[in-house]
Amino acid sequence: MASRSIATMATSRKLATFAWLCLVYIVFVIVWGAFVRASGSGAGCGSHWPLCNGEVLPTAPSAKTLVEFSHRITSGLSLLLVAGLFFWARRSSVKGSDLRRAAGWSFVFILGEAAVGAILVLQHLVAGDSSAARAVVIALHLVNTMFLVAALTWTALLLTVREGAVLGSSAAVAMQSRVRMVAGLLLMVAASGAIVALGDTLFPAKDLVSGMVEDLSPTAHFLVRLRVLHPVLAIGTAVTLWWVLEGIEKLNHNSGLLSQLAMVSRFLLICQVTIGVLNWLLMAPHWLQLVHLGVSNGLWVAVIGVIFTLNRIAKATPVG
Repeated sequence: MASRSIATMATSRKLATFAWLCLVYIVFVIVWGAFVRASGSGAGCGSHWPLCNGEVLPTAPSAKTLVEFSHRITSGLSLLLVAGLFFWARRSSVKGSDLRRAAGWSFVFILGEAAVGAILVLQHLVAGDSSAARAVVIALHLVNTMFLVAALTWTALLLTVREGAVLGSSAAVAMQSRVRMVAGLLLMVAASGAIVALGDTLFPAKDLVSGMVEDLSPTAHFLVRLRVLHPVLAIGTAVTLWWVLEGIEKLNHNSGLLSQLAMVSRFLLICQVTIGVLNWLLMAPHWLQLVHLGVSNGLWVAVIGVIFTLNRIAKATPVG
C-alpha cells in the first residue's frame, strides 16, 4: 500500500512538471505567433491549411514561408502536448474531478486555437488584410488563447498545490468577485491590444506626433482610430487590479501563497505598464510588442493563480 502511494506521488509530480512545461511552451508559441503577424508572414503558406502551399514539406521556401511553417509545426506540437496532458490527467484522476475538468478545458481551447488559425488562413485574414473581420477574429483568437493559458495554469496548480495548503478566511472569500471582475477586464484589454498591434503592424506611424494626430483623425482607418482605446482600457484596468491586489495583501488570510502571488502580480503589472509606455513612445517596435505580449501572459498566469488560491480558501472556509 505504501509503495503504491509513493508511486502515485511520483506520478503526480511528473504530471505537474509536464503541465508546467506545457504552459511555458504554449506561451512561447503565443509569442512566436505574434512574430508571424508582426513580420507579415501569415500568408507564408498561401491559403492552404493544414498543408503549406499545398505541400507537406514546402520546397524552396521563402523566409516568410519558413516563419509561417515553423509556427504551424510548433502549434501542432502544442496540440499534441495538451492532448497528452488531457489523457494523462484523465488516467490519473477520478471522474468529475477538478483536474479532469481543467485538463478537459485545456484540450477544448487548444482545439479552438487550431480552428481559429485555420479560419485566418482559409479566409485570407492574414498578411496585409485590414478588414473588420480580421480584427474580430484576431481579438477572439487572443481571448481563446487567454482561456487556454488559464485552463493550463489551473491544471498545473491543481497538481502542485496541496488541498490543505491554504486556510479558510471569510475576508479573502469576499475578494473573489473583485478578482474575477478584473480578470474580465484583462480579457478586454488583451482583445483591444491584439487589434491595436494589428493596426501598428499594418499602419505604422512615422513619428509620435503624427501618430497621435492619425489616432484622432475621423478619416483614418478604423484600426488606427482604435489605437487610443487600448491604453485607456489598460490604464483603467491597471488601477483597478492594483487596488484589488493591495486589498488582498492587507487581508489576514493566513496564506503565504496568496501573498506571494499578489506580490508577483503587482510586480508584473508595474513591468507591463512600463513596457506599454515604452511601446507607445517608441512607436511599437516589433521586438517590444513581443516582450509586451510575453509579460502580459506572465501577469495573466499570476492573476489566475490568485483566483485559484482564493477559490481554495473559499472551499476551506466554514459556512456560517
